Amino acid sequence: MKTVTIEEELAYPLEEVWAIFADVTRSDWVPAVDSITQEDGVRSFTMEGIGEVQERIITLDNESHCLQYSAIKTPTPLEHHLATIKLSVSQKGCHFSWATEIAPDQFSPAIEHGMSVSFEGLKAVLANGSV
Repeated sequence: MKTVTIEEELAYPLEEVWAIFADVTRSDWVPAVDSITQEDGVRSFTMEGIGEVQERIITLDNESHCLQYSAIKTPTPLEHHLATIKLSVSQKGCHFSWATEIAPDQFSPAIEHGMSVSFEGLKAVLANGSV
């Protein structure tokens, strides 16, 4: 199993950044996704170049600012997927941490690319004040 991680200090208030993740159907920060729906704790979307994806929301904790989800349906045969986004207050504003466990390892480059593109989308949404 491989773990892919993005960690960075963001110069935005924690609550402003968290507002983006607290709405698990928000898609404007994910460049390859037009819309996200949620039903019974499962969010569904179609990702350009990948196809239909369903993720079970495991944790959405507004007090600890933690979102955890697992892909339960993907076009690729994943054995394991668990992603955790965690925010905390920092001197700069907000410490952002996003870690994804993935198996088999061969899918980690695609996951890492998707995380990087989405993180850039997050920074663009924050910079535009679209919170």
